[in-house]
Amino acid sequence: MNGDRVTLTEAPRYAPTWLELREPADAEARSRDLLVPLRAHLAETLATRGSLLIRDLGCGTGSMQRWLAPQLDGPQRWILQDHDADLLAFASANATEFSADASRVTVMTRHADLTQLSPGDLRSTSLITASALLDLLSVDEIDRLAATCVEAGCPALITLSVTGTIELSPADPLDDELTAGFADHLRHHVEGRELLGPDAGAAAADAFTRRGWVVEQRASTWRLGPAHPALTAEWLRGWVPAAATRRPGLDADAYLARRLDALATGALRATVHHTDLLALPHRATTPLGATE
Repeated sequence: MNGDRVTLTEAPRYAPTWLELREPADAEARSRDLLVPLRAHLAETLATRGSLLIRDLGCGTGSMQRWLAPQLDGPQRWILQDHDADLLAFASANATEFSADASRVTVMTRHADLTQLSPGDLRSTSLITASALLDLLSVDEIDRLAATCVEAGCPALITLSVTGTIELSPADPLDDELTAGFADHLRHHVEGRELLGPDAGAAAADAFTRRGWVVEQRASTWRLGPAHPALTAEWLRGWVPAAATRRPGLDADAYLARRLDALATGALRATVHHTDLLALPHRATTPLGATE
């Protein structure tokens, strides 16, 4: 491992309950448009190698594997990588076993930080994936990840990177201040690392583009409210206090109570914006405007 590589020693641990709550909303939000050029690129890999090797970084409970594996053809081997051994065990035990064409899908796990990746690790990898991860990285870590993928010739599908934009209905006078406070909260320092938070998606796009790769981004939006009451309530209980740490003069407790009351009556709607990114080698030129 290179001496300048940073390990995510302070990476947060996420309870499986939260990750399970968000999985349906994540699946609804992820861009299917990006799967069109991805499938075309991976079809060439299948024709050459006969199978796909996909590495999911920061896999959590394995929701990306469960969402993506059934949408891709061919035999697949997944490496589920995370710093949390408990989440790895859950992800492995609950992995999808069949691809879109009923080919076998197998999984293995790796207990490691994503910043330990080297181009050699990705030499035979067909694709790296990640979900809800980039906002936890610094600009140097994102740049290093892109450089590693490009050197290895390994495409990347990175979904659900927060943008910081949140819309709530009905409106409340504190909405804008707390939304700005949460964006500031995401841009925080951890042991000398300045996390990019809502700026991470743009930084990743720039890192790949500067190296000559084709990058496309699509919106991936959570639509919270009565359709996801448990997730919406849990999100509010996390979002409001986190935002209030950067806006200490606001009455966050009263705001949270108002929002939970509105959710209980079925009146509350929240739109939480994310972005998905696909980075492919320049030779992969399938039009992203194509439809399935």
